[in-house]
Amino acid sequence: MRLRQVCLVAEKLEPVVADLTAVLGLDVAYRDPLVVYFGLENAVIPINGDFLEVVAPVQENTTAGRYLERRGGNGGYMVLLQCADAQAERERITGLGVRSVFTLDNPEYRCTHFHPRDTGGVLLSVDSVDPGVDFTERMCMWEPGGPDWEKAVRADVVRGLVGAEIQSEDPAGLADLWARILGLPLTECGPGEPHIQLQNGSIRFVPAADGRGPGVGAFDLEVADQARLLAAAKARGCEYTEDHVVLCGIRINLVVRHPD
Repeated sequence: MRLRQVCLVAEKLEPVVADLTAVLGLDVAYRDPLVVYFGLENAVIPINGDFLEVVAPVQENTTAGRYLERRGGNGGYMVLLQCADAQAERERITGLGVRSVFTLDNPEYRCTHFHPRDTGGVLLSVDSVDPGVDFTERMCMWEPGGPDWEKAVRADVVRGLVGAEIQSEDPAGLADLWARILGLPLTECGPGEPHIQLQNGSIRFVPAADGRGPGVGAFDLEVADQARLLAAAKARGCEYTEDHVVLCGIRINLVVRHPD
C-alpha cells in the first residue's frame, strides 16, 4: 500500500490554504464541487505525486464540523492509502467487522471510507485506480487530484509524503488493529513506537499527549529546500523549529534526506 493523501480539516478554508501553499511552496490543483455532498468545501494540493487536501464545513452539523469540535480546532482528519484493488480490500476489511461509511466505484477510481469508530478515531480510506496502472509509480493517476493536477505540481521546496503519525490512548493496541485492517506487518521505528511500513513511507502510532485525543497528529514531508521553507514559516508567523512546522493545527515533520 502507498500513502497517497493526507486530509486536514479547518474551520475556515482559505487562510489555511494560503499558509500551506506559501510555506510549503505548493499550488492548489483542484477544488472538488462534489464535496458539498458532505457539507464541505475543499482544496487539493499536489506534493509532487502525493497530495494534501484541506476541507472546511460550509453547512451546520457535518461530520467534519463535529470532528473540529471534538478535537478542539483545526488538525488532521483523514489518511488515504492507495492499493492495487480497493474492492478486494473492502471485502477483506469489512469482513473484519470494520464498517464502511462511503464507497465509490467507477472504472478509473474506487474508494472506501471506513468508520472512525472502528479505526481508532481516524477516517481511513483505501483506494485504487485503473487496474492496468502501476500504483507505485510516483505520478500515477489520482482522480481526487482533479483532471489536470500534474500542471500544478511543484517540487522545489517539498518532494512528497513519507509518513503519518496516529496518536491514541493505546498506541500499541491501535497499531495492532491497523495492521489487521491493512493486512501488513508491524515493526518498531523506535523503542515502544510501532509502525507499519508502506511503499513510500510509514504510519507511526504514538501516545496522545497533547490533550486533543485520538487522531492524525502529524505527517512527514521529504524536504528539498529546508531553509526556504523555514523562512516562509517565519515570514507568515507560523510556529516552527528546525525540524517541523505547525500548519492547520498539525505538526508537519521535515525529513531531509542526504545522498549516501
